Amino acid sequence: MDFNGAPQGKLDLDPEAVRAARRLAARAAEPIIRMARSHTTVSVERALLRLAGLTGADDEGRPWANHLADAVRDQVGLEHGAALPVWDALLNGPHGSLGDLARAAARGRVSFRLPAGTDAEHARKAAAEAARAGIGRIDRRRAERDALLRELPTPDMSDPPRPLVYLIVATGDIYEDIPQAQAAAREGADVVAVIRSTGQSLLDFVPEGATREGYAGTYATRENFRLMRAALDEVSRELGRYVRLTNYASGLCMPEIATLAGLERLDMMLNDCMYGIIFRDINPRRTFIDQRFSRQIHARAGIVINTGEDNYLTTADAVDAAHTVIVSQLLNERFGHEAGLADAQLGLGHAFEIDPSIPESFRLELAHAQLVRELFPGAPLKYMPPTKHMTGNIFAGYLLDAFFNLAGVMTGQSIILIGMMTEGIHTPWLSDRDLALENVRYVRDACGNLAEDFMPRPDGMLVQRAKQVLSESVELLGRIADDGLLEAIADGTFGVTRRPPDGGKGLDGVVPRADGYVNPAIEILDAENPDPAAGAAGGPAAGTAGQEVPA
Repeated sequence: MDFNGAPQGKLDLDPEAVRAARRLAARAAEPIIRMARSHTTVSVERALLRLAGLTGADDEGRPWANHLADAVRDQVGLEHGAALPVWDALLNGPHGSLGDLARAAARGRVSFRLPAGTDAEHARKAAAEAARAGIGRIDRRRAERDALLRELPTPDMSDPPRPLVYLIVATGDIYEDIPQAQAAAREGADVVAVIRSTGQSLLDFVPEGATREGYAGTYATRENFRLMRAALDEVSRELGRYVRLTNYASGLCMPEIATLAGLERLDMMLNDCMYGIIFRDINPRRTFIDQRFSRQIHARAGIVINTGEDNYLTTADAVDAAHTVIVSQLLNERFGHEAGLADAQLGLGHAFEIDPSIPESFRLELAHAQLVRELFPGAPLKYMPPTKHMTGNIFAGYLLDAFFNLAGVMTGQSIILIGMMTEGIHTPWLSDRDLALENVRYVRDACGNLAEDFMPRPDGMLVQRAKQVLSESVELLGRIADDGLLEAIADGTFGVTRRPPDGGKGLDGVVPRADGYVNPAIEILDAENPDPAAGAAGGPAAGTAGQEVPA
């Protein structure tokens, strides 16, 4: 079953142009994939420790995972990974657990070494057992979701009717977020996103415990994940439908947050290949390396990723830069496939951001949305509402949101983040959210299966515009494949902003892998989550359809 359920082939796209776009995206992505496979980062190594069960923080809030990884790095380096030094110390010292070892390391009472011979084999085996146990916990959480989806079914096309309604909660206090999220679910939200506190992506550690002091969002912590998942499970049973939970796996701790999300059964995670680079000035190399591990975890956990192409259109013109959205989506698809994500886990993003004063702006929006829908028929696309051109005129804003909802229904979008008529004024009140949910419910119910009746004229403006954007995408992908993706990012190709390969935050956390590098989590995930599109860069013109959405 396609996630979207909309008929395909309305734009008469040239199959060879689509195949060329995917071939070029694969060629552009390949050097980045090789780099990610030949490097590690401090966050990847900390993610292994968290997967193996290391939790908690010192009295000042610094996580034990940071203490332990830093101690290993200071003494023997991370070029061979943290696994061998850490489990060698566990096997040959007085420390009974990872937590005990981390606390001793923080006090400078552990001498790490890179073991050899039989000691190395013993350490490797112990680390692999710990990693396998952690992945087993993720597998059990995924099985819980599958059981709840059977008990509280939502994948059916009519329960709830598509698209899924996605709503953001962002108070800064997890104990305020919970009742707001439950209220939103009762009003019709199918997906609740707990937006992160401003600036968390720039922290090189994951805060610990329940938090109540976030700014314009709530900190992404394991305890906050656990509390919100439990609250949504409660309201899901009350409503008789499964309510999905979303958070953000981005920033300097992307691999760790992805791991915690898998352990606490989140359903969707914001996870884009270039967002942190462009909009948070995080080093490109660090981002791509961290991203691969995070997506391997997402693949294993059955988490749907949401990519961030919508953000490009907040800084670049939504008409002139429409092809950069397609290019980024194709790159996100390739990186996602290589990390083991199925099409049904690729929540590729785009947005309704064309200036409404432009003549025929709605027709242009329909052309772009339908193009994305046809290029990725098996993907649960996430369509973002108007933001850049929202003003203090709440009546115009409410009308613009209705047009966005209409475009989402007409083009078979999978997930729509509901717009707020007060977007340009303040953080929405609960009453604003109720009105926004009423808007999308009306449009969705009134339109029904309008997508099956929406058939652009073969020689009309929508078809010609879609073909133009696809052609521009192929041209840009050709240049990126020749010149390099890192160079394209440095030139401001995406979202206008220029980010050089060796600039930004977090480059000091990037480590080339030495011969003999060991990370048992990566070994397990590489072996058991093979690239579903391997060797298929020139395959089907419109991707792989027909997969069930796992979340």
